[in-house]
Amino acid sequence: MEKLNLAGRLIGPDEPPYIIAEIGSNHNGDMQLAKRLIDAAKSCGADAVKFQSWSKSSLISRAEYARNTAYADTKRHFGTLEDMVERYQLTPEQHHEIATYCREREITFLSSCFSPAEVDLLDSLDAPAFKIASMDINHLPLLAYAASKHRPVILSTGMATLGEIERALGILQRGGAGLVALLHCISVYPPEYETIHLRNIVTLQQAFDVPVGFSDHTLGTAIPLAAIALGACIIEKHFTLDKDMEGWDHAISADPSELEIIVREGRNVFKALGSTVRTVTEAEMAKRAKFRRRLVVRRAIKRGEMLRLEDVDFKRPGTGIHPDELAYVIGRSLTRDVEPDDELEWSDLL
Repeated sequence: MEKLNLAGRLIGPDEPPYIIAEIGSNHNGDMQLAKRLIDAAKSCGADAVKFQSWSKSSLISRAEYARNTAYADTKRHFGTLEDMVERYQLTPEQHHEIATYCREREITFLSSCFSPAEVDLLDSLDAPAFKIASMDINHLPLLAYAASKHRPVILSTGMATLGEIERALGILQRGGAGLVALLHCISVYPPEYETIHLRNIVTLQQAFDVPVGFSDHTLGTAIPLAAIALGACIIEKHFTLDKDMEGWDHAISADPSELEIIVREGRNVFKALGSTVRTVTEAEMAKRAKFRRRLVVRRAIKRGEMLRLEDVDFKRPGTGIHPDELAYVIGRSLTRDVEPDDELEWSDLL
């Protein structure tokens, strides 16, 4: 399987998991908050931060705005849908400011694109890859346009059938995209555990032979770490400074303490996966002498007597004559007198 290369960082089999802190709209339209989120993600050890590149006119229809003018959940929503989208959208100038700040902080800038204009914007910012959200896996014109820029693509697969994933991947690959990575995703915030089906990570790897990660909408840190154990090479996790902030995604996002766990323990999980080849480490070999057993006698035996099966036992430490050498011991005579529980050496046997 070919590995994805994002700003010099290889992503794929035998590479540490690539952790994306999904800021999305958690900046709440505040550039200072956006920069604080970038700083925090960098401090937590994330490889990249990801935003969402859409505008009031590129994502939602006028009729949908008219249908959504009030919400019962005033913590996640304020005013109308149009009010929120207008506040949370990032202007081209703000995109440039964020991308520049990420370069200064030495953390990779990524963003999801939702229209050709936003593909062009991210291309002008030299984003190392385009992220395509789950909602657009059937937006074939957008996929084809993103592919025409010949950059790598990270494609989320929430809500999609295997056939839809295959079709989208084909559009991207035939259209000239760079290497494509797939993210297993459940587009529910948060999903029920029994609906997550992390084994789909393996299914996607086997079906398409491309790097596969996990776009996570669960609460806490357990599920993304489990995804890494199943071979996910990318983890995308919503990120916030405070789960109690008003806004769409703060409540289901990881805070800095959780992102630190995902980064640190994700790398430990990756190291622990190791190889499919069975090996015994040098440290374990050294333990044999302490933890295994050696031959001892059960009773007092005189020199010249022949050892019988009922005369022997095996106890720690694992030096001397080992249990799997018993066949070479029974029936041989002793060269010295021994007492109960004495350890025997090969020199004690004729």
